[in-house]
Amino acid sequence: MIKIVVDAFGGDNSPVVNVKGAVQALAHIKDLAIVLVGDQPVLEQLLKDEQYDSSRLEIVHAPDVITCHDKPTEAIKNKKDSSMSRAFELLHSDESCRGLVTLGSSGALLAGAVLRVGRIKGVKRPAFCPLLPTVNGGIVCVCDSGANTDCDPIHLQQFALMGSLYLQKAYGVQNPRVALANVGVEAEKGDNLRKETYPLLAAMPQINFVGNMESRDLISGDYDLVVCDGFSGNVLLKSTEGTAMEVMKLIKKAMMKNLGTKLGALLIKKEVYKVKDMMDYNNYGGAVLLGTNKTIVKGHGSSKATAVFHCIEQAYNMEKNNLCQAIAEELRK
Repeated sequence: MIKIVVDAFGGDNSPVVNVKGAVQALAHIKDLAIVLVGDQPVLEQLLKDEQYDSSRLEIVHAPDVITCHDKPTEAIKNKKDSSMSRAFELLHSDESCRGLVTLGSSGALLAGAVLRVGRIKGVKRPAFCPLLPTVNGGIVCVCDSGANTDCDPIHLQQFALMGSLYLQKAYGVQNPRVALANVGVEAEKGDNLRKETYPLLAAMPQINFVGNMESRDLISGDYDLVVCDGFSGNVLLKSTEGTAMEVMKLIKKAMMKNLGTKLGALLIKKEVYKVKDMMDYNNYGGAVLLGTNKTIVKGHGSSKATAVFHCIEQAYNMEKNNLCQAIAEELRK
């Protein structure tokens, strides 16, 4: 049985979506146990309307909440009764708790990961690794996407290794294609960081390095993992997500322009909704924090229940396939 801790009061739509996502995960994954951390009376009231295996779900009372206005490190240290702090304490003290899912503050999550969980031996810096859908129906990961705004070549080298192992263990992607985000595909392009990182990645036998990638090709399907510093990765990720959302708005506006376009919209409605669903982050889960001693998944703050379910599924798959252990073993080599 794999036990995952869920911060039930993290996120904009908590605790409703967290509870529903957890119940959905219990229904789909039979060797999963969940610990919901949050205000116990509230959680018990929400669970009254749900059907679930009570032997695989427990509640840990935590009446307080860390908000986006709290200073991350101070909040983790001082808000002992908050749902996120209690969740991290469980990860630290209870060996049976294998992973954490939260939709809460990214800053508090990073602080808790470092102060309470710690890094895998040999990992210089943990990194966020979210995934996006590609136009050919696959996925592509971006590592790092915001945990480390300033990086050196060794950091990026480790991101490539950890990200490759993540794709293999969590999604069964064999020999994932690794690219370095850059301003051009030529090996000599980029700033000093990219120029120094390129030969390091090219010399790594543990990864399938395919060269540089320009940002316009992120969701082309030609790459499985894109390596970058956290600043560039965050800009790349949010620019891509934002562009996708705005394009969908333009398509909707065009379809509603007049009677003719509305009639045409009826004919392609199903296909348009397929594209919309494909681009919806709720269908893919969250960003894993690679490099910590236990599995941590950070979902989008505005996630729905479906996204929470997929975040729990991510954490389960990572633990089922011993990702943290695999990273530690590769770094020892």
